[in-house]
Amino acid sequence: MNTKKFYLTAAGVLFFIASCNDFLDKEYDISMSEEQVFSSKENTRGFLANIYVNLPDIFAGYTDEQFLGASRDCMTDNAVSYWDVHYYHAVLNDGYSAANHPLLGFWSTDVYGIRKANQFLKNVRAEVVGNTEKAGDDNRLYDRYRSEAQLLRAIFHFDIVCWFGDAPIIGEDEDGVPVVFDLGDPEAMNMPRTNAADALKWIADQCDVVKDLLPFRYSNEEENWGRVNGAAAYALKSRALLYRASKLHNPNNNAEYWSEAAQAARDFIAKNAAQSIPYSLFTASPSDPAKNYYECFVANPVYNNEYILCRSVWNTNAIERLLAPCGFSGAITSVGRTNPTQNLVDCYETINGLPIDQDPSYDAQNPYANRDPRLEQTILHQGSIWGDVQQEESRKVDISQPDGIDYQSLHGGTLTGYYTKKFLNNISFKLGNASPHSCPIFRYGEILLNAAEAVNEAEGPDNAYQYINQVRERVGMPGYAGKTKEELRERIRNERRIELCFEDHRFFDERRWMIFEGQTAASESSLPRYKQYYNLYGVTVNNPDNPAYSYAPAQKHPTRTFISPKSYFFPLPNDEVKRAPNLKQNPGWEL
Repeated sequence: MNTKKFYLTAAGVLFFIASCNDFLDKEYDISMSEEQVFSSKENTRGFLANIYVNLPDIFAGYTDEQFLGASRDCMTDNAVSYWDVHYYHAVLNDGYSAANHPLLGFWSTDVYGIRKANQFLKNVRAEVVGNTEKAGDDNRLYDRYRSEAQLLRAIFHFDIVCWFGDAPIIGEDEDGVPVVFDLGDPEAMNMPRTNAADALKWIADQCDVVKDLLPFRYSNEEENWGRVNGAAAYALKSRALLYRASKLHNPNNNAEYWSEAAQAARDFIAKNAAQSIPYSLFTASPSDPAKNYYECFVANPVYNNEYILCRSVWNTNAIERLLAPCGFSGAITSVGRTNPTQNLVDCYETINGLPIDQDPSYDAQNPYANRDPRLEQTILHQGSIWGDVQQEESRKVDISQPDGIDYQSLHGGTLTGYYTKKFLNNISFKLGNASPHSCPIFRYGEILLNAAEAVNEAEGPDNAYQYINQVRERVGMPGYAGKTKEELRERIRNERRIELCFEDHRFFDERRWMIFEGQTAASESSLPRYKQYYNLYGVTVNNPDNPAYSYAPAQKHPTRTFISPKSYFFPLPNDEVKRAPNLKQNPGWEL
């Protein structure tokens, strides 16, 4: 009997905070031998479920309120964190090294996820789990399980590319056997990394292997919600090839890369259209552009046809406590530590579909009137109505200085004059009730924007309008027409920024577009705020009865540091590079 034990680090044994389905409720005892795990159908299923805990999670920081309790967009020009000790500030000001980087855990989380996926692929047995033809989701279960693990492995590789650039490809050896490194072997990871563009192509190819072996959608989605499916494989391929085509990984602007990215997005859209219940942009019932976008992120995620792949449902009030304006309290107290910047607020067009600096109707002293409805659905500002009506907590948000109830408190407040509404349920702070939350990894709105960007670059605007205009139509914004490729590129980038904000896209979009090049804090200062990337802004409000707005640099964090090429990627953990020097450190991070 094989008595080898499964020894996993903390990154490998974390379990879901909460789950709403049967599949991902399965766990296994990590002290069991390999034989004990893979000779049992239930233990095999539990091992597969455990791989899912390594998936990317935009809400992970909210479980560490002291150091990470804010959106990771606080590492971008979209927001700043109110709380001084949050690690995100070190990213904004380049205040860390490869030895003490606050977010190096992404490396170990992904590497251990890959290792677990390969353990599963190497050891799962058809005779144990079954592989017969059946109606429903358990058809050819062995093949399905292997495809899930292979897709999860591709997602972990993609995450490494996003944060660290060039990536070690840990797939199969020369005999086609999945590689499972011995954790006790210091030489195990001593391998060269694959160029990021080639790694992204490998990831896309992995998606091709499994995308039609998995059901595009599960027939019983309530039971299998959160489990990767064929749609997730199509979506990952679309995103991977879009990143590969972007300037950071395609410096010579190879047109074929853009064509492949465009086709990948179209392939998703075509396959989706053939489904009896296709993925679609979420709309409130009755359809209401003033609510559609907001409700997408607070409605029951299990029944949301826009969500392609998500982490498990987390029933909590932590997100409300950490995002809501600091003046709400009772059984729980809000602290509002993610403060959107004026840069982001200024990105929202007027209701006429024009940037605010191009529409004479825009009034900086009545700044929130007649704007893209997503502004009101994403960001809380002076005068926003918030609070539970039934518990008589509903009132106007007041961030006026110096005495506005929502300006600052002992442990919370705003450095910009704004708070985050997206993902925020309007709960009662008197009662402190919990609400379901789920972070989207892939959603249909992104697929449409992937298509718009790639098609515009590959073919020009005429074929790209249909995709971006669907996203705009959902919230009642006018469609685009009559633009050059360069003009539409700018609007697509702006659309991604507002549509996907606080979903962990902006950090990567800023870098793959290389928007920092040729611009400095000094050189950009005369540009509209929404075109500034180094300087961060906020608003000061005086006289709440008749508000007067003045715009100035954000408090505490008015500028960002970006060093090229160093800041394009995180450093590999210094200890990993010492143990495996062939990995090599990213440029600028050498110690």
